[in-house]
Amino acid sequence: MNDKSDPGHDPGRHTPADRPVRTVSSGRRLALDLGPLAVFFIVFQMSGLFAATAAFMVAVSLALGLTWLATRRIAVTPLVTGIVVIVMGGLTLALDSEVFIKLKPTLVNLAFAMVLLGGYGLGRSPIRVVLDSALSLDDAGWRHLTLRWGLFFLFLAALNEAVWRSQTTEIWVSFKVFGMLPLTLAFAVAQARLVMRHRTDGRTRP
Repeated sequence: MNDKSDPGHDPGRHTPADRPVRTVSSGRRLALDLGPLAVFFIVFQMSGLFAATAAFMVAVSLALGLTWLATRRIAVTPLVTGIVVIVMGGLTLALDSEVFIKLKPTLVNLAFAMVLLGGYGLGRSPIRVVLDSALSLDDAGWRHLTLRWGLFFLFLAALNEAVWRSQTTEIWVSFKVFGMLPLTLAFAVAQARLVMRHRTDGRTRP
């Protein structure tokens, strides 16, 4: 029997909430995330920083496009990173200056730090928007996680500034490719105790 109280309701029509969320496999996600960095490093070894910057811009754009085709959505973090790569990479090539691409990690990490720490100062947990589908934490857990990641991104921004301003381009490239990612992964793993202590899915630990 039709529900006459909702004349616009069509039981045969699926709403966006009814549609399954498209996802990519973890292996493909890893390739999309790490592929542009690999391209950047390889092209740098072969042709220098400016060619690597151009290749990096293309690879990041391609990764974002493939992500969109596969899932019909792009997460905030890779989207912001991609935009900054295009802008700073474009300035690097247009002005023939290495400074802009070297500043890219600083600007990205500062942006994330400002959003997280600003939200924390206002009593909010912006990181929840990114991780809510993956984690179930109480309010205190989200607050602690927001503060920790905000401070960590601030640390990465300062570290990138210290490296590119005091070291050679070769050392900076190695740091960008082989330093930042392991540091980020190690920091994420270090949050395991906090996550377990504040979980709200019935397995919270004291």
